Amino acid sequence: NKRIPPEILMRVSTIENPGELADIIVAQLNLKLEDKQKVLEISDPSKRLEHLLNLMTGEIEILEVEKKIRTRVKKQMERSQKEYYLNEQMQAIQKELGEKDDYQAELEDLVTKTKAKKMSQEAKDKTLKEIKKLKMMSPMSAEATVVRNYIDWVLSLPWQDYTDEKHDIRNAQKVLDDDHWGLEKVKERILEYLAVLSISKNMKGPILCLVGPPGVGKTSLARSIAESLNRPFARISLGGVRDEAEIRGHRKTYVGAMPGKILQSLRKVDKGNPLILLDEIDKMANDFRGDPAAAMLEVLDPEQNATFQDHYLEVEYDLSKVMFIATANSLHTVPRPLLDRMEIIGLEGYIEQEKFHIAKNYLVPKQIENHGLQEYKVSIPEKTIRDVIRYYTREAGVRNLERQFANVCRKMAKEIVMAQAMADMKSEKKSSKKAAKLPVKKDAHVVTPAKLVELLGPHKYKFGKIEEQNEIGLTNGMA
Repeated sequence: NKRIPPEILMRVSTIENPGELADIIVAQLNLKLEDKQKVLEISDPSKRLEHLLNLMTGEIEILEVEKKIRTRVKKQMERSQKEYYLNEQMQAIQKELGEKDDYQAELEDLVTKTKAKKMSQEAKDKTLKEIKKLKMMSPMSAEATVVRNYIDWVLSLPWQDYTDEKHDIRNAQKVLDDDHWGLEKVKERILEYLAVLSISKNMKGPILCLVGPPGVGKTSLARSIAESLNRPFARISLGGVRDEAEIRGHRKTYVGAMPGKILQSLRKVDKGNPLILLDEIDKMANDFRGDPAAAMLEVLDPEQNATFQDHYLEVEYDLSKVMFIATANSLHTVPRPLLDRMEIIGLEGYIEQEKFHIAKNYLVPKQIENHGLQEYKVSIPEKTIRDVIRYYTREAGVRNLERQFANVCRKMAKEIVMAQAMADMKSEKKSSKKAAKLPVKKDAHVVTPAKLVELLGPHKYKFGKIEEQNEIGLTNGMA
């Protein structure tokens, strides 16, 4: 040990008393106080030296391990320094020869893309500044990765890339009517927007909020509106969102930082004027990380969203061309400032006649096709459709109604396959030769009301008048 003074080493070499030798050596070792005390407690000099030898052996092993670690770290640092030196030397040689390495060529390509990209001047200056910063860094450094991810995000956003919006009112009305029965109030509002947009090209996109019970078609209606306007469609689920950074993005200094859901959706559709559905806006919550509803105020304000600033992007982004449609089941949990920024359109529950037309024209054909039953001539008559509505569902929308028709189709498919299996077994018993299997009989399969009870079980709900007789003029009397 180099930390032991030379005079101590000389004295140790001249000591002949084993007890004194053990005491001097133990005083110079870096041992725990308990170990030193134990050595001093041993009265026999030979046993004391033996115990001290065991302690010194352990210390020597620890020192050897530390030496190996230091040697390994030193070699690794020397290798890294050597690689860095050689890379720098290679770059200097290539620069002298007029050649460009792949990394430098990639950086110049980023500069070219940035200058050619249609974006705001603020974003362009910021990106060029980040590229200049990237040139000063080592490609393998962690900070270089952060800067490169930022540049890729900026260049991948659709800054001024818009789709050509259709202003054909007749076509829009046809698309809306083909996909949805009823909902005249919402359709009328969309057609009004198209009419104004065909006259005034600079009108900002409306911010609508569709409020209604589950299953009335809020989400599918937004998709149809996007199709009628020839806009790309993006959906953002806000149910359970608690962090403000989900909307505004994270600071890019954080590990794994990225922009918020708004800019992520724009990057996904690759157009600057999509229709973004803010689904379940009434299900947002808040905690110590911030209030996402407050962050939505800037997004949904037509006077402010032209200069929307994401924490990650750090430059302004224009959201005024985006059409936002929010959905909610109830407005009680939506903050009042957020409600003031949206046009509320209520979607009432469907009456029986509307459910019947939706089931007949949309739900039943869809489920028969999804279950592959059209070639087996499976049909559900109008009387059966009404029975499903009256006796097996009780809801404002049609979501559970569609599940019941899917249940009927599954059970019909099972019956057809089971009948085919029984027919195959009978044909194999009658014929001793291995003949090819007969095709499934494609007779008409009609789901009658009686068959419906067999498939779905007894009626779940009652249907009819509450009172059979008119009680006008009747009153309770005391005997």
